[in-house]
Amino acid sequence: MDSLPNSLYMDYAARSSSSTNAPSLNNAGATSALSASELSKIRRLIPLVNLPRTRSEAITQLNNIFKANKAGGPELGLLLWESQGIMFSLLEELMSAYRLLHPHRLTLNDTNKVCNALVLIQCIAFLPGKRLDLLNAQIPAYFYSYMNTESPASLYDYLRLSGLGVIGALVKETCPDTPNIVRYLLQAETVPVCLRCMEMGSDLTKSVATLILGRIFSQEEGKAYIGSFVDRFYVLTKALQKVVDEFTGIPPSALLRNILICYLRLSELSRCSDALKRCYPMQLRHPAYLNYICDGTTRGLADQVLQNINSGPDQVQYEGLENAFAGMRVH
Repeated sequence: MDSLPNSLYMDYAARSSSSTNAPSLNNAGATSALSASELSKIRRLIPLVNLPRTRSEAITQLNNIFKANKAGGPELGLLLWESQGIMFSLLEELMSAYRLLHPHRLTLNDTNKVCNALVLIQCIAFLPGKRLDLLNAQIPAYFYSYMNTESPASLYDYLRLSGLGVIGALVKETCPDTPNIVRYLLQAETVPVCLRCMEMGSDLTKSVATLILGRIFSQEEGKAYIGSFVDRFYVLTKALQKVVDEFTGIPPSALLRNILICYLRLSELSRCSDALKRCYPMQLRHPAYLNYICDGTTRGLADQVLQNINSGPDQVQYEGLENAFAGMRVH
């Protein structure tokens, strides 16, 4: 708890009696993805989030609105963000289950409360203009502990997946703030968190975690992060190899695609590409196996990775790897 940012308590001190008033959408002329009845219900529910007695039920109902109308997520996120006290209340809901993590005493109700709060934070993360605000408030610090749990039980995997949903929304599409977002995620040790999720999670959790890694490594700072130290490269490729080794039959197409995208990003770095000659999964080198597990688009990704590995990409080399990879062996 000592490492958590203090901004949470500053928000609480600033709360006033007017904080229960939900805002109106700024662009009155814009077409709303939410119906009039949905907007009315959201505005009625938002003040209830700030009341401990009604908080969990209000958050659940707001989640139900989002699940029924995913296109309205950004609009819901804006209404939440601009309502005073809401972020504090959502963070209180997140922290309510901390004491139950060690030892593992979470119940389904505890998990649902945390996951529902994370979904509403994800709605805010959909908004490109609010992503840095979330990061400046150190919001990921409040849920990384849930993502780092070592239990394979489904209750804990729901927590991992919900946390990944917030991170995924932050990097969902490129925006002017993307380099700063990636820089924050790297400094916050998001890569090891994603690797833990890959190790412990379900196929869906693995898929979202690898999607996030692929997005991070598509940025220049992400490439520098993974291409500058051999231990980072080794840990990542070992985690990717483990996922591939666990494939049985035809793997989920999204998971396979995201795994290949991670390898593609690595293969775009010349020294990493050289190392992949020795540690790229043997399964993904065989045409017959690729024909079996890949659709047309995914097969194109697999072929591009192999081309980069065999021919070498026309990309920058990062210092520090010139000699480190020389002694690397397949494990």
